[in-house]
Amino acid sequence: MGKKQLKAVDNITFDIYEGETLGLVGESGCGKSTIGRTILNLYQATDGQVIYKGRNLQENLSTKDRKYYQEKMQMIFQDPYSSLDPRMTVLDIVSEGLKIHRPDMDKKEMSDRVYDLLELVGLNKNHAKRYPHEFSGGQRQRIGIARSLAVNPEFIIADEPIAALDVSIQAQVVNLLKELQRDRGLTYLFIAHDLSMVKYISDRVAVMYLGKMVELTTSEELYEDPLHPYTKALLSAVPIPDPKIEQQRERIILTGDIPSPIDPPSGCSFRTRCPMAKEICAEIVPEWKEVKKDHYVACHLY
Repeated sequence: MGKKQLKAVDNITFDIYEGETLGLVGESGCGKSTIGRTILNLYQATDGQVIYKGRNLQENLSTKDRKYYQEKMQMIFQDPYSSLDPRMTVLDIVSEGLKIHRPDMDKKEMSDRVYDLLELVGLNKNHAKRYPHEFSGGQRQRIGIARSLAVNPEFIIADEPIAALDVSIQAQVVNLLKELQRDRGLTYLFIAHDLSMVKYISDRVAVMYLGKMVELTTSEELYEDPLHPYTKALLSAVPIPDPKIEQQRERIILTGDIPSPIDPPSGCSFRTRCPMAKEICAEIVPEWKEVKKDHYVACHLY
């Protein structure tokens, strides 16, 4: 018998518009980070295209072109503890991209650039000679953000940038990202599982389940009128600060475990946990369609 193929991401199509933040949410293991890393070519896609300003980045690009796109697209990693080399100073960490993409910069120019970036993210030049272990988690993530900004990118993938941080620090980092976007015209793919924070930062939100996209619409629309049963279940778990509303609303508890991506269910991948599943859900993969203006869903209920 042949080995079964694991599809971490399966048949997904979406656009990210210049200057916006697209939030990408879903449970751990649903393929969110795989999408982000595939866009940056850290993972090689087995099929499909990644189009950036009309150019397919999955093609065999020249070294010059690949370097150009690497410069325009950067990443902020999830874990501020493991994503920074403990043997390097902050100066060396932040200037790493400059050494690759700005080889003509002299040492003073590079240092001045790093100092400016540290000031930009709420640190100062006195931090440049220190090592990662001397900083808190929030400060380390600010260093990671400074590193991603070093070569003036246009598009940044933020892969759960606040997941490893204390709640008290999370809002500070998200506010910093919003401020940088406003001042520098950045475009974000913001990957997260915290729906309350995604609502705060995102213009549109895409919801994933087991390697597939199940819903996509504006942030406001998703929170006011979610359509997919999985989205409804996720949102029902987000606490609301008004105790009266919190007491009245229905909490949707999903039963069962997430199926293995190596052996996903037939038809709709969510049907084994869906409280509204029908016979057709086991037989046919739901079509991805626009059911309202700019509101897309993959569900047989619509």
